[in-house]
Amino acid sequence: MSTPPAQPAAGWWQEAVVYQVYIRSFADADGDGVGDLAGITSRLPYLRDLGVDALWITPFYRSPQKDHGYDVADYLDIDPLFGALDDADALLARAHEVGLRVIVDLVPNHTSDQHPWFQAALAAPPGSPERARYLFRDGRGPDGSEPPNNWGSIFGGPAWTRITEPDPSTGSGTRPGQWYLHLFDTSQPDLDWRNPEVGDMFEDVLRFWLDRGVDGFRIDVAHGLYKEATLRDQDQSELVDDPTGSMVERVLRDEPMWEQPEVHDVYRRWRRVLEEYGAAGSPDERIAVAEAWTRTAASMAEFVRSDELHQAFNFAWLTAEWSAPAFAEVVTGSIAALATAEAAPPTWVLSNHDVVRHPTRYGGGPVGLARARAATLVMLALPGSAYLYQGEELGLEQVDVPPEARQDPSWFRTGQPGRDGCRVPLPWAGTAPPYGFSPGDAQPWIPQPGDWATLTVAAQEDDEDSTLAFYRRALAARRTWVRGTDEACTAEAGGDVLVVRRGGVTVLLNAGERSVPMPAGEVLISSGPVGDRLPPDTAVWLRG
Repeated sequence: MSTPPAQPAAGWWQEAVVYQVYIRSFADADGDGVGDLAGITSRLPYLRDLGVDALWITPFYRSPQKDHGYDVADYLDIDPLFGALDDADALLARAHEVGLRVIVDLVPNHTSDQHPWFQAALAAPPGSPERARYLFRDGRGPDGSEPPNNWGSIFGGPAWTRITEPDPSTGSGTRPGQWYLHLFDTSQPDLDWRNPEVGDMFEDVLRFWLDRGVDGFRIDVAHGLYKEATLRDQDQSELVDDPTGSMVERVLRDEPMWEQPEVHDVYRRWRRVLEEYGAAGSPDERIAVAEAWTRTAASMAEFVRSDELHQAFNFAWLTAEWSAPAFAEVVTGSIAALATAEAAPPTWVLSNHDVVRHPTRYGGGPVGLARARAATLVMLALPGSAYLYQGEELGLEQVDVPPEARQDPSWFRTGQPGRDGCRVPLPWAGTAPPYGFSPGDAQPWIPQPGDWATLTVAAQEDDEDSTLAFYRRALAARRTWVRGTDEACTAEAGGDVLVVRRGGVTVLLNAGERSVPMPAGEVLISSGPVGDRLPPDTAVWLRG
């Protein structure tokens, strides 16, 4: 075999493979049917052996769990559902022992309605300092019975809820009062980031977790902290042109609630805090990655300027249709957009806890799985960081969760299936639910399909043709053949074939319906069987 290149990345995160752990659905240690911190700790050797560099854990803070942890009541403590602070410390220590970094989720756009700040705001009068931490406004119309503006919630319905408050005219009883903004569920009131108290509080939160040893933060709704100060109406007449139908939050062209310029000052402040704990390029470097559904690759790049965040999720790869030209455009455009962002290579992701799993998006069944493996193999050859979502290494598809078992708040607000189908707990072993997810026979919080026995980790461990074995080979090949931040990368489409060149490796993906001739070269890895021709829905890495 040829001698592989040896070119380490400048920072541990620049070409890291990060595995997303959806805490409720990864591993349950205490038998209540919900995943927890101790469950994650018990499975860290699995992640090490898979070949990832870091894990990102979804919120584990104290929360009423109305949005499964993304409604935070206390940012400085662990929800008892998931354990205690000692469990978090043990997880961090064990992860570092086995060579894994830990990135935790931070939710700065909104709190829970059970957060002490919001409870204080409800108890205080209009115009008070307590209400000034959130976006309370008087309603429109003669009696204030209409919302302050026409904004809609991402989870369906209006983005405003009216409260009742004491009636000063009578000295007793209540009357309809002000409205508060919630771009998501009613239980998630948006903070007013123009209030300096908010920024100060979150700096304290950053330091609390950095002091405990976390390696970084994934920032939820990173593009949404600031709203236009006037809170004007949104022009709802023109939809975004989105041929894939995959946009999650960006649907209208006029968006006074997203991507306001002031948000970048927040991240400059946070970057200064992070660098106090570890200099750039050092083994101790701490990072932050933005979950920012930006309109363009260029606006995504604004979040990763050298004095702001380290990374931003590149959702263009996730939303691209199954097409060689579409993939080539995403790769070329993403790399070009970030070329001016010092030390900020792209990120790549195909699935997460908010979207339909990519084997299902690509058609489902054997075809969808073949395409998913091929797209993953291409993704792992690209420069920058790759983010994997738990269960994709097992080939899990989206599950049609029965209506009576659905728990996503968007389901209750819109009647649409929501995100539960990509959040079904993982199958570890056994022939029937809970498939080793929980000890004993405790059933998980979302029911697992009865036909997952062949998809468990145990069933795939010793099968060289399994998706798990493929992921392990692909991650090993990535570490061997395509490391190095200075390797040029190009992408082009020749008909239905995507051709990516990086360093001495050529990657081909056949997105067409017919096989094509294989060029000469040493096959380093492929997503399926190959010979002298490259079959449809298959990718291969070649050298020489």
